[in-house]
Amino acid sequence: MFENYRVFETELAGRPLKVETGKMAQLANGSCLVRYGETVVHVAATASAKPREGVDFFPLSVDFEEKLYAVGKIPGSYLKREGRPSDKAILASRVIDRPIRPLFPKDMRNDVSVVCTVMSVDHDCSPEITAMIGTSIALSISDIPWNGPISGVSVGLIDGQFIINPTAEQRKVSEMAVTVASTDSRIAMIEAGANEVSDEDMYNGIMAGHEANQKIIEFIKGIQAEIGKEKFSYPSNEPDEEMFQAVKEFAIEDVKVALDTDDKTVRDERLKPIYEKVHEHFDEIYPDSEAKIDECLYKTQKYVVRRWLLDEQKRVDGRKMDEIRPLAAEIDLLPRVHGSGMFTRGQTQVLTVATLGPVSDQQMLDGIDEEEFKRYMHQYNFPSYSVGETKPSRGPGRREIGHGALAERALLPVIPPVEEFPYSMRLVSEVLSSNGSTSQASICGSTLALMAAGVPIKAPVAGISCGLITEGDRWMTMVDIQGLEDFFGDMDFKVGGTHKGITAIQMDLKISGLTPEMVKEALAKTHKARDYILDEVMLKVIPEPRKELSKYAPKMLSTVIPVDKIREVIGSGGKVIQKICAECSVKVDVEEDGHVFVSGIDIDNCQRAMTIIDTIVNDPEPGAIYNGKVTRIMDFGAFVEIAPGKEGLVHISRLDVKRTEKVTDVVNVGDEVMVKVLEIDDKGRLNLSRRDALIEVEGLVPENDISDSHRGPRRNDRRDDRRDDRRGGHRR
Repeated sequence: MFENYRVFETELAGRPLKVETGKMAQLANGSCLVRYGETVVHVAATASAKPREGVDFFPLSVDFEEKLYAVGKIPGSYLKREGRPSDKAILASRVIDRPIRPLFPKDMRNDVSVVCTVMSVDHDCSPEITAMIGTSIALSISDIPWNGPISGVSVGLIDGQFIINPTAEQRKVSEMAVTVASTDSRIAMIEAGANEVSDEDMYNGIMAGHEANQKIIEFIKGIQAEIGKEKFSYPSNEPDEEMFQAVKEFAIEDVKVALDTDDKTVRDERLKPIYEKVHEHFDEIYPDSEAKIDECLYKTQKYVVRRWLLDEQKRVDGRKMDEIRPLAAEIDLLPRVHGSGMFTRGQTQVLTVATLGPVSDQQMLDGIDEEEFKRYMHQYNFPSYSVGETKPSRGPGRREIGHGALAERALLPVIPPVEEFPYSMRLVSEVLSSNGSTSQASICGSTLALMAAGVPIKAPVAGISCGLITEGDRWMTMVDIQGLEDFFGDMDFKVGGTHKGITAIQMDLKISGLTPEMVKEALAKTHKARDYILDEVMLKVIPEPRKELSKYAPKMLSTVIPVDKIREVIGSGGKVIQKICAECSVKVDVEEDGHVFVSGIDIDNCQRAMTIIDTIVNDPEPGAIYNGKVTRIMDFGAFVEIAPGKEGLVHISRLDVKRTEKVTDVVNVGDEVMVKVLEIDDKGRLNLSRRDALIEVEGLVPENDISDSHRGPRRNDRRDDRRDDRRGGHRR
């Protein structure tokens, strides 16, 4: 039945890699089932028979579909089925998209779709890496024009050794998590998170991944040679050379004048009449070719910018190759938020706001990996007004989610552990103006907001991008690229890090790949630039995290209790913990491992709740002083509850520093009183004293300790006073 069924096997990082073709999804242009360890991913690639009309870009879509059955989970939603892709699924789609996109023909407009369905997950064998390899195989054996193959691996660093595709346990202790995609000659994509690793370690890790990729590329080439289809032909959307040369000659001088400014608004205004003038001249010469005439104008702008850079080392805004645009940083722009910081680089401006909350506010994740909660969250918003456009907001797209994740990854290594800082943190970056590198501005804005909020980060983090222009064997890099250099250049190499080292990398390419020399130069230039940003701008605004939180931020205390005491703290049906929260106006979170977090606006209330919890968990010790509540009144004294289930007697003789005739003369049911533990008897009963607590804490002197000169009325006089009071009179 399956005459074309084939199986290809190799090994990757000591684990079996098995590829099956010819059995599933036979109507797709190309498909395969990839088994890596016990991870199984099916990949199907399809292309439309005709190009899409009216588009000036290559319409590629990559979907990484997480199926929760792959990890034995039933979806938690009401419908009990997978909904919109998780952020991690979107990020995996982007990681696969970025290295394959530059290898498609630039003039093709046929829709191409790649669907990676994760069917089984072995956490030691990354489904993202498996899907990337499967995508390369599906495209290589299909009839879709594509100049692959590629391969991708993950690189870890443990005890100075680079580990290819580290296992789940190895990833927990690794100093870096770097995904490297390669062609047979160049590095095609880098996505990295790292714990302040050096430029040298990062470079060597990238090269280790590039080397590991070569074996898989040769394996894929063997599959392609055996079963690969002939690539189909397509109508080119490229304007013919005669049209391009005519438009370029007609408009190039005007284009040079229009582009020669550091103001994006001015540039756009200058270009509008040029477009009108060109169409007025060429629409009759080339009828029904408006889109291609626009493409010629785009190519003319690209030609001018690249010639300036390569031949004259001139940038459109007049900067030198290693010069950063004017910078500015501010904090405390918003009075009622917990922390805010705004970072401006040229015409790029990002305002980031930090919000602190209890640990229970952490994000719950419902995905296929082992991470279930996220305590530090960064979100990035890119409204249309930031680029001078008008369109309604429809929520974050894939680009916004990717940029938000990059900034989150850059700051995560410096976020204090929950034991030191028991808070959840949500950072929101609002892009106010965009002319390139907004993701890196959001890294800087996040650092400012966190320090302003009093979050004790380990070190400040800055972000910067590096661009690239290539022509044959010629190439050059430039620091801090603006929008035009991103559009017309070949690379956007984004690096976030501290003075000490790199915390995040994301590399976008428009060419097939980078040489090792290009990678090394980009790392060196971005390190120098981020040191400048930190020292000359950010740290001059706020040199270190504030010692105190905003008065509007919740105050947080934490402790660890024995696991077998959790039930006592929570109580039957949650009665005990609810009572603590109500009485102290706080929120209490108890985790399965015994960590307890108490949060509230008033620190005194938090401390009181923590004392109650400590009293529940640990038996009171003689001499300890507590705030309790009177629960019962007897003739011989009052019973006071110092914690749920912890009640003791205050004898009438120990209710006050003076003689007490009647218990209700001093306390009533519901009163809050301060008591001292005198003893715990053989039956575990508490003997308490309000009198001793008043003496010790408030310094009151009991009557029998007052000297004659300061003593109050004698016993008979006090009796006379009470007699006079009963008569309604007063003794003089």
